[in-house]
Amino acid sequence: MKLLRVGPVGQERPVVLDEAGNLRDIGEPDIDGAFLASGGVARVRAALDRGDLPIVAEEGLRVGAPVARPGKIVCIGLNYRDHAAESGAEPPAEPVVFMKAADTMVGPYDEVLVPRNSVKTDYEVELAIVIGKRARYLESREEALEVVAGYAVANDVSEREFQLERGGQWDKGKSCETFNPLGPWLVTADEVGDPQSLSLRLWVNGELRQDGDTKNMIFDVAEIVRYLSQFMVLEPGDVINTGTPAGVAMGMPGQPYLRAGDVVELEIEGLGRQRQTVGQA
Repeated sequence: MKLLRVGPVGQERPVVLDEAGNLRDIGEPDIDGAFLASGGVARVRAALDRGDLPIVAEEGLRVGAPVARPGKIVCIGLNYRDHAAESGAEPPAEPVVFMKAADTMVGPYDEVLVPRNSVKTDYEVELAIVIGKRARYLESREEALEVVAGYAVANDVSEREFQLERGGQWDKGKSCETFNPLGPWLVTADEVGDPQSLSLRLWVNGELRQDGDTKNMIFDVAEIVRYLSQFMVLEPGDVINTGTPAGVAMGMPGQPYLRAGDVVELEIEGLGRQRQTVGQA
């Protein structure tokens, strides 16, 4: 099942995409942690099967991020061997963990802003995990997969100078406004199937920059969730960005970083496609 939120910023309403491609209104509550934790997905599926959900006229509707108000966005760095190599780093022995401000999350077609004084704004197509149940000290991979509500496309936009050359931790190069487009859909885990068999691609101005597959992750989805639960409590609605394959601007000849006017498009197999025009903060 594909869940999404449509409408102006701050006024999005939750809908579900049916098999015919129609948007259907699922009513209250919003798609957030409480919805996921209280069996909201099962209730929507049952209502959709009964034909109880009215069609929403979608022409001209903005698509927002498919999850409202995540408590946190947790990110895993250097999680593809080819990306670690292009970054000049050894593959990590344990997941590299950093946090991204939750208010960086925007819709999949919203404008991405190059921060003021930025010269190294970069893109990263990533598989995002959305947590559906509270998780702490998980003991097995099976338990880890049981707390996953679903998956989405994320663009982990990064400012490399802020991240790597200005001292401190990575967070300040990752938490600028608009730096986490998410969506268009939250695709439930049962529909995705094996999360380690998904192709992911990104283009800038029509040029293919990233072309990878989640099978090449160093730490897979189950291990990421299990590992994180040893260090923090994962709450329903939390988002985890799982790393990016090679092809980021930082690792390319000439380092073609993003500039105002660029168009970024990205997709993950079965999870939909994003498109952002780059602006200036």
